Amino acid sequence: MTFSTILIANRGEIACRIIRTAHALGYRTVAVYSDADAGAPHVGLADRAVRIGPPPVRESYLNVAALIAAAKQAGADAVHPGYGFLSENDGFAQAVLDAGLTFIGPSPAAIRAMGNKAAAKRAMIAAGVPCIPGFQDSSEAGQSAGRLAAEAERIGLPLLIKAAAGGGGRGMRMVRDWDGLAAALASARSEAESAFGSGELILERAITSGRHVEIQVFGDSHGNAIHLGERDCSVQRRHQKVVEESPSPAVSPALRAEMGAAAVLAARSIDYVGAGTVEFMLDADGKFYFLEMNTRLQVEHPVTELVTGLDLVAWQLRVAAGEPLPLTQEQVELRGHAIEVRLYAEDPYAGYLPQAGEVVAWQPASGDGVRVDHGLHRQQTVSPFYDPMIAKVITYGRTRDEARRRLVSALGRSVLLGLANNKRFLADILEHPVFAAGGATTRFLDEHLPAPARPEPDARAWAIAATIWTLGHVRGDYSPWRSAGRAAFPLALRTGERERELAVDLDPSGITTVTVDGVALPVRVLGRDGVVYRVLVGDVQETVHAAVVGERLFLEARGVQAEFVEPPPKGAEAEAAVGGDGNLLAPTSGRVVAVHVQVGDRVRRGQTLVTLEAMKIENALAVAVAGVVTEVKVKPGDQVPQGRLLAVVTPDDGPEPGAASAAA
Repeated sequence: MTFSTILIANRGEIACRIIRTAHALGYRTVAVYSDADAGAPHVGLADRAVRIGPPPVRESYLNVAALIAAAKQAGADAVHPGYGFLSENDGFAQAVLDAGLTFIGPSPAAIRAMGNKAAAKRAMIAAGVPCIPGFQDSSEAGQSAGRLAAEAERIGLPLLIKAAAGGGGRGMRMVRDWDGLAAALASARSEAESAFGSGELILERAITSGRHVEIQVFGDSHGNAIHLGERDCSVQRRHQKVVEESPSPAVSPALRAEMGAAAVLAARSIDYVGAGTVEFMLDADGKFYFLEMNTRLQVEHPVTELVTGLDLVAWQLRVAAGEPLPLTQEQVELRGHAIEVRLYAEDPYAGYLPQAGEVVAWQPASGDGVRVDHGLHRQQTVSPFYDPMIAKVITYGRTRDEARRRLVSALGRSVLLGLANNKRFLADILEHPVFAAGGATTRFLDEHLPAPARPEPDARAWAIAATIWTLGHVRGDYSPWRSAGRAAFPLALRTGERERELAVDLDPSGITTVTVDGVALPVRVLGRDGVVYRVLVGDVQETVHAAVVGERLFLEARGVQAEFVEPPPKGAEAEAAVGGDGNLLAPTSGRVVAVHVQVGDRVRRGQTLVTLEAMKIENALAVAVAGVVTEVKVKPGDQVPQGRLLAVVTPDDGPEPGAASAAA
């Protein structure tokens, strides 16, 4: 099974990461790209690159024929699927083999055995791997609404509904009361069909305060199978992982051996070859239950690499070439601690709403024990067509707390300006006392950060913003010195819904005095390196990140990010606001999945009018008024930009419709 040129059937950071190891081992690489990714870093990093289609994933990264054609066109003799997209698609793996290429992953049969959650659970029960009580009947009768409802009642609450064909939290719903069961089943099925092309569902008894612990396994074609320890992935939002670490604070050496043996048993039961992950739920009593097996490399594989000192992609390539595993189980050692966070283009203070737009500044942190995996460059556009993950920030330390402190620091030193992101939110998680003590369960965010308040810039940040804005717009540069005379003037700035009238006094000495809420704050720009500024406010020096783009100032100071603009004239603002809360605007770019109302319908306050899919996540959109729908501006299938008017509800004094008339 020799090969020399590898096509990476993926994009972004994982494509870059695979290319680096492939080059280190002497392989040539081929990247693929959609029109949206023509200028992406992974394209330039590869030896060759082939266009595979327009931005929508079904026409590009999920287009099997286009990927096989690209491999042949570029002379590739092997394909690495990365993660996501077609990485767990047995049909794609078979198509690669049928084309005479090496598939760097498990066999189509192994992928098929674990690709459907219902079939996987049945197989694991037969193999003797502990499984959560549930229902996994794939037959037409088993998938009927009546049968699912009856089985749900048998299993009891709380209940977890899952898409049998999927992952990543899509097609998954938690049910805590019987009144919400029917709607949850319908919603999960709809999202599953949209994301995976299959509406098949399974039911499981929910372990609500457990740990999500997964075991990294590896098998080869010589009959060897081992595990490389565990990762704790308990901190999740919408059933998607946010923080991952190795080893788990909740796993003892004895429990690690027991869970590892169960994971290896699962892998051996399907003759697994390559990298895979067996996921378990660990309850408060130390009992663990099989959740699923991911037949691919995981997003969070870097934490395992850091604590084992191994390159898992290199192992994948060697195993695919027919080599035996480099180590035995007894030779695997875990040293130190590693933690990874997923940096997303999303707004955690607005329901984790995905964001799209231009990256104004991107400068990842570096230093001892710091690793940042990304596929991004400055002025790249984050597309609404793909997952909103921008980068993975990973740190290693001798102890868990050292790794945690390094990660907080690395987040603070990483520059990301231009669009809303979760950088500050990640730091808040890491610094929370429950997480710091190693006590986070899958309920961590619900219990401790259920609706995080948006951090607001303080007076110092307003003063810094006014200074940088003024130096750029009045002086035309950002240097600390001026040769002209003194200048004083009022300046109005706005960020979000907050607007302030500031007084700015430019002194020839280079000090800008900004009066904020009656308090005068002297500010001096001491130096600048690109978007990294060193400023003196009063007697305190600090580093801030700032970029002026046209009439917008992006600033991060003390971990708080804000976009400042000069507000429009009062008259123009009032004219733009006609319609009030009855205007339903797209909160982000995305595709209209469903329109639940039509002109003339009377709707209640908070009723869902439109469902918008953004970056694979469905968002139910509503208005905060009751009234009559007077305009519907979109139809299912429309691709809309952020801020597009979707529908208009004209408030009236009529009675609100009852709950029974609400859209699903």
